[in-house]
Amino acid sequence: MGKCMDRLDIRILNLLQEDASLPLRALAEAVHSSPATCQRRIAQLKADGYLLKQVAIVDRVRVGRPLTVFVSVELEKQNAALLRSFEKKMTVEDEVMACYEVSGESDFLLIVNAASMESYHAFTRRVFSSNNNVRNFTSNFAMHCSKFETRIRLDET
Repeated sequence: MGKCMDRLDIRILNLLQEDASLPLRALAEAVHSSPATCQRRIAQLKADGYLLKQVAIVDRVRVGRPLTVFVSVELEKQNAALLRSFEKKMTVEDEVMACYEVSGESDFLLIVNAASMESYHAFTRRVFSSNNNVRNFTSNFAMHCSKFETRIRLDET
């Protein structure tokens, strides 16, 4: 990582997390800086790894992925290579929205979005088979989402 973030960097990140499509000029006005300075800071925040990507968030229900499943996965065998192999397989699965290596009884916790129970079932058959080193998996289906946030509020002090 590069230098530590200052107050301007934090203000820029907070605003971009609210609306990544904010025009550079509007962003600069909001943080009381010039567009050129903001552009340089954003480039530096990307280069330093603070700003990973700027994306649009779509409504999963409207785009046909209404089923959200939290899946605990236990591998048959664990070593560094097998853990990395499972992670790599999950990165190419479109249904997998997040993959966390976790402590406890399970090895991984996944967040999966599927179009239907049938498509989730097909996903589990394909991905959690024994040839993928999966011993067991447990599915918890989201019944309702009262909060979904991508923003990490950064303190300016």
